[in-house]
Amino acid sequence: MTNRLTALLAGRPAILDGGYGWLLQERGLEPGVPAEDWNLTNPDGVARLHEEYAEAGAQILTTNTFGGTGLRLDGHGLGEQVHEVNRAGAAIARAVADRHGILVAGDVGPTGELLEPLGALSFDDAVAAFATQIAGLVEGGADLILIETMSDLEEARAAVTAAGEVAPELPVVATFSFDTNLRTMMGLSPSAAVAALEGVDAIGANCGRGPDEMIQIAGQLGAARENDVLLVAQSNAGLPQVSGDGFAYTVGPDAMGDHAVELREAGIDVIGACCGSSPEHIRAMVKALS
Repeated sequence: MTNRLTALLAGRPAILDGGYGWLLQERGLEPGVPAEDWNLTNPDGVARLHEEYAEAGAQILTTNTFGGTGLRLDGHGLGEQVHEVNRAGAAIARAVADRHGILVAGDVGPTGELLEPLGALSFDDAVAAFATQIAGLVEGGADLILIETMSDLEEARAAVTAAGEVAPELPVVATFSFDTNLRTMMGLSPSAAVAALEGVDAIGANCGRGPDEMIQIAGQLGAARENDVLLVAQSNAGLPQVSGDGFAYTVGPDAMGDHAVELREAGIDVIGACCGSSPEHIRAMVKALS
């Protein structure tokens, strides 16, 4: 069977966008307010950032819905608006993507809860939480589902299960954060993730400690690849360091452009960036890859 993401890309460059939350905070998102709130209260602010990424050359826009499960939104008074928050997030990205002829990835992050037996959240309840979120993303117009920054293999499986139930026709991408000795917080290695997670069209890594470690992770992903699954990498622009009253990330656009070429040479199929990156970083990566 043809890989659904390969078919969806139809030969276009597989370039994701970059960071959202930290940039929205720089643009006025108040401390303690979830980024997803802007999908309802400041959609123009979210759309502007999508537009900048599209103009920079990203071929896949990520919806502003990383923390969009009810389990996370409950803590911000948005628990009763899960479907609306996610539908709006996808619709904002959809409108921009349609102007540029590009794609929308419905973004799904961790619930913030530990699954049984380490925590109280059951697998079935996790599936239900992800399914509610994904239903909103699909209604808003997502082309694919991006499950990202996972640490727990079982939580990732719950999200993949939900995507299969709600939107079986859409490609599913899953990325883990390998930020502790090239392992996730739960001890999962890149090769183990590739071997164990089924039902996805692409798998890989995001976030982490920066390009140098991401290249090592890319090597492990490539060594474990089987069949036609695509590989994904979205590194942070280094680590944040205190700068004046705020903080700044350590890897600039040109260095991220060089990193993008290294990722492609390492066999990574879908390339983007994560925390600390901006449209300027993506523009440099697109230029380097072209």
